[in-house]
Amino acid sequence: MAEERVKALSDVLDQLESSAHDDSVTVEEVVEKLGHKSFAALMLIFSLISTSPASAIPGITATVALIVFILVVQMIFGRKCVWLPQFITRRRMSTKKLCKGIGWLRKPVQFVERFLKARLTFLLHRPWLYLPLILILALTLFMPFMEVVPTSGSLASAVIAFFAAGLLTRDGVLVVISFLVLAALPAAVWYFGFSG
Repeated sequence: MAEERVKALSDVLDQLESSAHDDSVTVEEVVEKLGHKSFAALMLIFSLISTSPASAIPGITATVALIVFILVVQMIFGRKCVWLPQFITRRRMSTKKLCKGIGWLRKPVQFVERFLKARLTFLLHRPWLYLPLILILALTLFMPFMEVVPTSGSLASAVIAFFAAGLLTRDGVLVVISFLVLAALPAAVWYFGFSG
């Protein structure tokens, strides 16, 4: 069971890759492949897409922010199955770019998986879980504006990715890391957007 948790991140990439077909894939097909109860997996996938080279595509950060916002609201209210509006589920992603992004992510994901294990699991249960959920909810409200500041959108997505990975692998240390990256985010936005 512990081994399954550790490999959860690679499993999500495998599932996403298996959903890729034809020239493009819809968000609905990704949701169907990962499962309608896979809040953490969906949050991880879309945040990883936004940290990959695909983040250079105009509008991707805002789109990911909207998807994560909707997922987090449902998690806060205890919804069991994922719901996304049709204007999101019908959106298409290029299969070629998607597979390229998955390939780019595999090595860092496999590296991180070596260090994962169940720890600080109390952070993944209510009421402790509400704190990161509320912080991420607030973060998604700022992410659309980060598109004008290079790198900041990717850093914001990394916060979400660390949190989602922590949920998937039951590793509270990743949740703590997401807090640290989030704390550093304002300084990074200032540095990349306003200094020199």
